Amino acid sequence: MASVDECRQALHDLAARLDRNAETRGKLDLDRTLACRVPDLSTAFHARLAGGRLLDIADGDDPKAKIALTANSDDLVALVTGRLDVTRAIASRQVSVKANPFDLLKLRKLL
Repeated sequence: MASVDECRQALHDLAARLDRNAETRGKLDLDRTLACRVPDLSTAFHARLAGGRLLDIADGDDPKAKIALTANSDDLVALVTGRLDVTRAIASRQVSVKANPFDLLKLRKLL
């Protein structure tokens, strides 16, 4: 099981990758709050997706987040490092994403 610190670092690594991609792909028209819930560690993180970037990552849940990702710690780290395919993870219910269907379509561009 990955630690809280490893999950936090994975989110910061994802933010760095999205920053690099936003510069080459152009900005994505999406500004939403994001909650990342890690039930096996009984913890959560929240952030904001804006312009194809992941900003303001902080500890704690945001129950009003427009996008909610739920994954166990190992699955979260594996997703960010590319060892777990997001489509397969969602299909197998290892990872859950709750969002408006139009937001999901925009999120696909980030992956």
